[in-house]
Amino acid sequence: MLGLALYAGYESDRDPEKLRERYTYPESEFVTVDGLTVHYRDTGPEDPNAPTLVCCHGVFASLHTWEGWTDELSSAMRVVSLDLPGFGLTGPHPEGRNGIQETVNFLAAFLDAIGIERASLAGSSRGGEIAWRFAVDYPNRVDRLVLIGAAGYPRKETRWLRRIRDLGPLSWPLQYFTPRPLTEVVVRKAYGNPARIVPETVTRYHELLLRAGNRDAIANLDVQTGDRSADVPRVDAPTLVLWGSEDVVIPPAHGERFAREISDAELVVYQGLGHIPMEEDPKRTVPDVRTFLLDEE
Repeated sequence: MLGLALYAGYESDRDPEKLRERYTYPESEFVTVDGLTVHYRDTGPEDPNAPTLVCCHGVFASLHTWEGWTDELSSAMRVVSLDLPGFGLTGPHPEGRNGIQETVNFLAAFLDAIGIERASLAGSSRGGEIAWRFAVDYPNRVDRLVLIGAAGYPRKETRWLRRIRDLGPLSWPLQYFTPRPLTEVVVRKAYGNPARIVPETVTRYHELLLRAGNRDAIANLDVQTGDRSADVPRVDAPTLVLWGSEDVVIPPAHGERFAREISDAELVVYQGLGHIPMEEDPKRTVPDVRTFLLDEE
C-alpha cells in the first residue's frame, strides 16, 4: 500500500526549457554567475540615477513572489528580482553551493555581473536573512533594507524535506513524493487568508519546485545552521521590518526583535496577513515600502 501511495504521488522532474517558456516575463534576463545561469527580472525607468531595489525570495518561492511590488514600484525605481540558487528557473548550483552564507556571497557576485554597485535590498523569509547578512558583510553596498517575515533568529521548525533525506534508503522515493495537494498545503500555510490564493499561484509554486534539481537543493538546504543572529545589531542601514500578524512560519515576535536590535528600524505589522504579505496583498503593503524607499509622504 505504501508503494502504491508513493507511486500515486510521485512527480518527475520538469524540463527547465519548457518551464522557461511558461514562467519568464518580457523583462526576464539570464546571466551566468559562478557557473550558474541565473534568471532575473529587471524593470524600471531608464534613468541611470533612479534608485534601485533588489528583491530576494524565500524557500519554495521564486522571483514571481515580487510581481505585485514590481508592478507598483517600477514606475519610480529600478526593481531587480532574481531566482536564487536552488529555486525557480535558476535551479541548483552545479557544485551544490546553495547554503545561506554561500548565497550571500553569490548575491554580491550577481550584482557585480549586472553592474549594480549599491542598492536597497528587500528580503522575504530566508531571503530576508540573506538580505540582512549581506547588509552586515557588504555595508557599503546597501542603501536601505526591507525585511519581510525574515529568518535569522533560532526557532523551532519542521524541516520535512531534511527529515525525509535523513531516512537513508527511503529518502529518494519520499523526496519525490510531491503531489500538487502537498504544494497547496505549503502555500496555504504562507497566507493569512487562503481565500486569496488563486489556482495559478499553486500551479506556479508546484511546477517550479519540480524544476530539475530544485527538490534535491531544497532537501539539502542548511536552513538553520551557522547562527549569526548576534550580528543583527551590526546592520546600520535604515530598515523597514514588515510582518503579517498571522505568520505561522516565523512568529511576529521575531519582527519585534529585529526592530529592537537594528538601531534605525521601523516595524509595521499587517493584521490578517501571513508569512509573505508582499505577495498576499501587494496593494496594501507597497505604500509603506514606497514611502520608505522614496521618502514619499
